[in-house]
Amino acid sequence: MDFLLPKMGESITEGTILNWLVQEGETFEEGDILVEVGTDKVDNEVPAPAAGIMSKHLFTAGDVVEIGSAIATFEETEGAAVKKEQSSNIKQLKIVNSSSSSNSSSQRAVSSSAVENSLKTQNPVRSNLSSSSVSSSFVNQNLFVSPLIDAIARKNHMSYEELARIPATGHEGRLRKSDVINYINEGRPFQFAQAVSNEPDPTAYRIPQLKLDKGTGTIIKMDRMRSMIADHMVYSKHTSPHVTAYVEADLTDLVNWRNKNKAPFQEKYGERLTFTPLFVDAVARAIKEYPNINASVDGNNIIVKENINVGMATALPSGNLIVPVVKNADQKSLEQIAADVNRMANLARENKLGGDDIKGGTFTISNVGTFGSLMGTPIINQPEVAILATGIIKKRAEVMTRDGEDSIEIRSMMMLSLSFDHRVVDGFLGGSFLKQVADNLSEIPAHAGISD
Repeated sequence: MDFLLPKMGESITEGTILNWLVQEGETFEEGDILVEVGTDKVDNEVPAPAAGIMSKHLFTAGDVVEIGSAIATFEETEGAAVKKEQSSNIKQLKIVNSSSSSNSSSQRAVSSSAVENSLKTQNPVRSNLSSSSVSSSFVNQNLFVSPLIDAIARKNHMSYEELARIPATGHEGRLRKSDVINYINEGRPFQFAQAVSNEPDPTAYRIPQLKLDKGTGTIIKMDRMRSMIADHMVYSKHTSPHVTAYVEADLTDLVNWRNKNKAPFQEKYGERLTFTPLFVDAVARAIKEYPNINASVDGNNIIVKENINVGMATALPSGNLIVPVVKNADQKSLEQIAADVNRMANLARENKLGGDDIKGGTFTISNVGTFGSLMGTPIINQPEVAILATGIIKKRAEVMTRDGEDSIEIRSMMMLSLSFDHRVVDGFLGGSFLKQVADNLSEIPAHAGISD
């Protein structure tokens, strides 16, 4: 029986085999975790659909597999699975099955050989450039082209020289389907790329070979998520010209309202009222006033998103960051936003966020104040065009003017900083949106459902 890679989210089309927990010949019960699969930022544990004996792994750790593909075969058993010592029986079963003349068996054999022949004809495409070639950062010298990528390339008449210039974000430098699709959507800037000769181009830019003193110490290898975060951050800085604007917000009334109502709020709705739902609500209302901040760039087109899905950068126990998303935040009440925020924050702490929880974001909030920072200069979460950082809320003496008279009062103040993509967001839009967020935070939420 085939063990298929199940669907793990609406927009997830492939996964990376991370670790087989049940080896060939071992037994398992229904619901046992057979394999760990990585999809973008979330690792998933895939359970067994029935009790059985693992016959064969069709893919190994590091392989990228399409959703719905068979990743292993197993012999289904009734009730409790037999022990590991019966692995020899599996080999006998395989021999019997291979000698069977049934149509289904022969079809599986033909299919298996067809896949093997396909893989043989599509060996990893590796560049023959020497280490002294023009720019190793420009051409992938160790490119692997999977059958899926090869099919996309053939459909779009893309050469291997062109594929070798696409930044690869897959496991161990593999070129992923999303890499190629994004590259095509960007207009294929290397469409007419030619094979690079072994002779270096004297006019080409070269990364300087600086012999820096890296010092000594403990070497910590980046895990998969940290590597993806690093790639994503560098990509964002290379893609979007970042500009950061700052504004100071007076949260005194909001802080006093929250302190007064957080206990009644939890009693009425069963949800904790942290500042995060208030930030999400203020941002969602500001986006409705300035919808062009809720956009992405597609070549020469600006896509203004219909839905307002606000992501919130959240720290994981490993120290890495992930961005769960509050979907349609503008259409939700404060208690609904609080429920989403609390649910996803708890799942993040337990490393149990699902693929759908982190997909579809259109704007991101990073609460740097959680760590005591006054402000930050956040990096845009691609393909969005802006990100807001909220600083620590501090009480401070402020000069207040009332009826033409100045006075000094103790106020709860917070710095807001907005990084935006200057390709499509200018200073007027960025500054106006940021001011609107600050104004929203200076007011008591009108739709909170609790009297002030």
